[in-house]
Amino acid sequence: MRKVVSGLFVSLDGVAQAPNEWQFAFDEEMGAALGRTLETADTILLGRVTFTEWAGYWPTVTDGEDAGFAKWINDSPKYVVSSTLDSVDDWANSTLVNGDLAAAIEQLRAGEGKDITVAGSPTLVRSLLEQDLLDELVLLIHPVVAGGGRRKLFADDATLKKLELVSAQPTSSGVIIATYRPTR
Repeated sequence: MRKVVSGLFVSLDGVAQAPNEWQFAFDEEMGAALGRTLETADTILLGRVTFTEWAGYWPTVTDGEDAGFAKWINDSPKYVVSSTLDSVDDWANSTLVNGDLAAAIEQLRAGEGKDITVAGSPTLVRSLLEQDLLDELVLLIHPVVAGGGRRKLFADDATLKKLELVSAQPTSSGVIIATYRPTR
């Protein structure tokens, strides 16, 4: 059965919003970790905000250092979880999921293929974790306090959720790549 895996950039104070504003380094080890995602996943889950931001950008990238990721994400099937969008037709290979999230995830898991990755979408990651639909959470923890009123990955009033550490790898820029699995 396919796994649902999320990888997120997060600051020391738990911020996952707008990493482009506080992520100061991107090292070789981080690139390798993200490269493994491209090798092990062939289906993408996106929340509304990430979809809206990325749909206008990634289809336009055809060369340069991001061309490989652009081809992968543009060619891969994308499932957009939203209760407010009416259509996701403006980005090829996108399907709107606006019903029962658990049923949609179980259907994707039962299908053929590699793992299912959640791209960005911290709100969706929280929902998946709360509903026991996330199999693995990879956090790339940056040595920075992002602050600035940005949204954190988990709200202060989040419900208790126990996870087990699978691996932790420090990188040359001081980022820690920590992989967790929810205990069930």
